Amino acid sequence: MWTCRTSSRTAPEDAVTDVARRDQLAASLAEVRERIARACVAAGRPVDAARLTAVTKTYPASDVILLAGLGVTDVGESRDQEAEPKAAAARAAGAAPRWHFIGQLQRNKARSVAGYADVVESVDSVRLATALERAAVDRPAPLEVLIQVSIDDDPARGGAAGDELWRISDVVAAAPALLLGGLMAVAPRDWEPDRAFERLAVLSAGLAERHPGATTISAGMSGDLEAAVRHGATHVRIGTSLLGMRNTLR
Repeated sequence: MWTCRTSSRTAPEDAVTDVARRDQLAASLAEVRERIARACVAAGRPVDAARLTAVTKTYPASDVILLAGLGVTDVGESRDQEAEPKAAAARAAGAAPRWHFIGQLQRNKARSVAGYADVVESVDSVRLATALERAAVDRPAPLEVLIQVSIDDDPARGGAAGDELWRISDVVAAAPALLLGGLMAVAPRDWEPDRAFERLAVLSAGLAERHPGATTISAGMSGDLEAAVRHGATHVRIGTSLLGMRNTLR
């Protein structure tokens, strides 16, 4: 497990550690990119049809900076209190990836998230969409929104269920400060990934019919990216396979 550096290391030790971590990330990144490419080819899609979002939650800003240097353009975070300072640190170091907020978002955090995120993937209510609209009004460019859908319509899980999807999509599409990008989902644990992502593809087709251009599908993680790509995922969210086993959340 990779852990953050401590202040007790000397500068030479830091340099050695940074090189080792960069090499580790470079090797993992090559494997993940190859895996995504193989999944695209197997699905009969262009080799670059699915884009990588590196999920860097619980990892330090130094990893984001290293990944950006390796060509990673999109990173995902799920906790505002971690993501905001991490985005600032990366920006100060000259790294400028697209920041995706992928975790459950409370409305009172909307303004903070709108200050650094380029995409919010976890919008699952009209009330949250409205809060983000207000928070994003002063941005230089619209805030992209993905609607998180509940694949199995289980109210105990996160995500919009039933007709709520269409109500949220209409609100987001009508908001000048927001851009409706498409859908995000996580396969339920008790569903086969192919079944889950086939359902997501049907919902995505319905959304695109209602709102042409809203064709992004963020789906698939380290354990099921192949199934997600097979059913049309345009973005896959990869953490463990890229960065290693996660540290325990503090």
